[in-house]
Amino acid sequence: MRQASREIVVETPGRGLVDITAETRRWAEDQAMETGLLTLFCRHTSASLLIQENADPTVREDLVAFFDRLAPEDDRLYAHDAEGADDMPAHLKTALTQVQVSVPLVGGRLALGTWQGLYLFEHRRASHRRKVALHLIGD
Repeated sequence: MRQASREIVVETPGRGLVDITAETRRWAEDQAMETGLLTLFCRHTSASLLIQENADPTVREDLVAFFDRLAPEDDRLYAHDAEGADDMPAHLKTALTQVQVSVPLVGGRLALGTWQGLYLFEHRRASHRRKVALHLIGD
């Protein structure tokens, strides 16, 4: 059994989903393992990770719009506003999604489905530098 780890930095343009599939796939396949499990972990409380459709960009637009309706920016709703009106809604969106995802490695490749991609979901309006830890264990 072998292990490999790395941290990637994701520059976000602000609210939305940033595709991290290609960089993650490249790194995982460069580890030359045949079978294993890749875990991705977002090191933030106002951004999250998703496995989502990678074909139609309107899916990503609809996800952002849905979460904006679910956790709206409204100063009357939240006590926590230390970093602005979008801060607490960002924490709620992270709580409703996930900061960790795992993907099997099968035949040396990530076992993502045909229409699946890996995304960092930025919940803040401003651009950020987000860190995602990758850990692969396998043979």
